[in-house]
Amino acid sequence: MPETRTNFAARCSAAALAIGAAFAASPLWAQVPKPWQMGMQAPHSPVEHGIHSLNMLVLWIIVVITVFVAGLLGYVAWRYDHKRNPVAGKLSHHSLLEVAWTAIPVLILVVIAIPSFRLVYFEDRTNDAYMTVKVTGHQWYWEYTYPDAKGLHFDSYMVQDADLKGDQLKLRHLAVDNQLVVPAGKNIRILTTSGDVIHSFFIPSLGVQRYAIPGRTIETWVRVDQPGDYYGECNQICGTNHSQMPISIHAVSEADFKAWLAAAPAKFNTAGLDTPARLVMASEH
Repeated sequence: MPETRTNFAARCSAAALAIGAAFAASPLWAQVPKPWQMGMQAPHSPVEHGIHSLNMLVLWIIVVITVFVAGLLGYVAWRYDHKRNPVAGKLSHHSLLEVAWTAIPVLILVVIAIPSFRLVYFEDRTNDAYMTVKVTGHQWYWEYTYPDAKGLHFDSYMVQDADLKGDQLKLRHLAVDNQLVVPAGKNIRILTTSGDVIHSFFIPSLGVQRYAIPGRTIETWVRVDQPGDYYGECNQICGTNHSQMPISIHAVSEADFKAWLAAAPAKFNTAGLDTPARLVMASEH
């Protein structure tokens, strides 16, 4: 269903554009949480646009219900005050009301369920992935593998407080030594697993959240809208240093990604592989 997924992504992006427009001029706001921030981070992927759209739909439904119920309670408190009704009524059943307060909540749940199921299906996987990244959670760091690059892999650890420098000081518990590098504007298949206990790969502004479970490989995907740095954390309590498993994704242009990929084997000491570390791009076939 590639066409259906594409159309859904376009609708989600258009519906959530107004939400993120106010923050688009501040990339840092969109990519990391801010002190006293209210609401979600600005979306930077089709999935996150869909999440924002669904969140706003549910929010307004809740607002309407809350206002209606509060008004109804106020009316009942006023209309049936003991001074106006010294003798309690004996009405115990009203068929129309019984049907209404059963049918209306069901209809509301249906309205919420339809876009929810569509979004769950949409974020599950992509049929036309540009490349694949395997993410393995460890106590307490992440291991990134590029299966298409024939053995290229590296570990990503949190930068300790004593080693933070310059702009990294603003990213305490988010800065890492090795970022996951991906091309912007491309569908990236993500496979998650774990080498020990259950972890969770979570990047809020990209709408990515998948468990990393020992002995299982779980799939999801992402398409980063524009180049930049995007941050997340393991959000499954996994042990003493759970708070020291940040995620940092560095999205670059396709040309810059190919250049990084060419230099990566030497940086991560994988240049001696029998098969050179290179990505076979779909566009080159």
